[in-house]
Amino acid sequence: MMKKIKAGIIGGAGYTGGEMLRLLINHPDVEIAFVNSTSNAGNLISDVHTDLVGDTKLRFTHEVPQNIDVLFLCVGHGDAKKFLEANPIQEQIKIIDLSQDFRLNKNSRLGAANFVYGLPELNREQIRKAQYIANPGCFATCIQLGLLPLAAKGLISGEIHINATTGSTGAGQSLSATSHFSWRNNNLSIYKAFEHQHLGEIGESLSALQPGQAHGFNFIPQRGDFTRGILAAMYTEAEMTLDEAKQQYEEFYEGHPFTHVSKKNIDLKQVVNTNKALIHLEKHGNKLFIISIIDNLLKGASGQAVQNMNLMFGLEETAGLKLKANYF
Repeated sequence: MMKKIKAGIIGGAGYTGGEMLRLLINHPDVEIAFVNSTSNAGNLISDVHTDLVGDTKLRFTHEVPQNIDVLFLCVGHGDAKKFLEANPIQEQIKIIDLSQDFRLNKNSRLGAANFVYGLPELNREQIRKAQYIANPGCFATCIQLGLLPLAAKGLISGEIHINATTGSTGAGQSLSATSHFSWRNNNLSIYKAFEHQHLGEIGESLSALQPGQAHGFNFIPQRGDFTRGILAAMYTEAEMTLDEAKQQYEEFYEGHPFTHVSKKNIDLKQVVNTNKALIHLEKHGNKLFIISIIDNLLKGASGQAVQNMNLMFGLEETAGLKLKANYF
């Protein structure tokens, strides 16, 4: 019998930390060694994540034990780098960071090793050999999965127009004026138009597949009045037929267990509470229209982090991630 992987979680009280707990508690090959939370140290995990009553008797701790195999950093942007500076981690421990601190090439170094960008559909073989992983952003994951097959064949030949809507959990657990129920419910708003922070990592990934690709990304992010999921609607000029586009996308994602091309139009209920990404293609005149959907907390965050862990430790890629959508 294979020895279980010992996992530690930093920042276990938030949305991504909670999702990480739900996944790892039920993962057949993982034992949770500790869950760190500065704000909840000493409290039962099930008192904070109340859906876990009966599933775990673990308590949050302020300590960072080193007798683990993998460490998940489920902290805010800027806090992962600060944490690692204040708490040096032994070299043999693998690190998967869910913040944006190490995603860009210029920020990817930690000691003698680099963080590998953790998008399995792009870097699966590098992830298998990696010591450190920078987990992609949620918008970035959804958008890249819609565009990677084009870049892989050098087919991005003009500007790309993207409109994407995310659920309220994408903003994190801390309350702000735009995350209160009374503001968000029955409401829709745009933020960070043309300048969202995920554009940098999207550009680096597409340029890695299509060197010299310098076409504009016109990205309009929206806040939706639902809790989970991202729907990205994109279009760009393309000379290929719809059948050619479908063939290109299906060939690119062949063998990737979570990303699928749907012949029918798609909706968020198909992917929420799963690690799936679904893509639907249409052709309108000379424009290729691409719809891409994910759950922002799973394929866009904690689910993808577990997928990366599975690859790093030589496990089945889908282990602990065979989840059911709540379709009704």
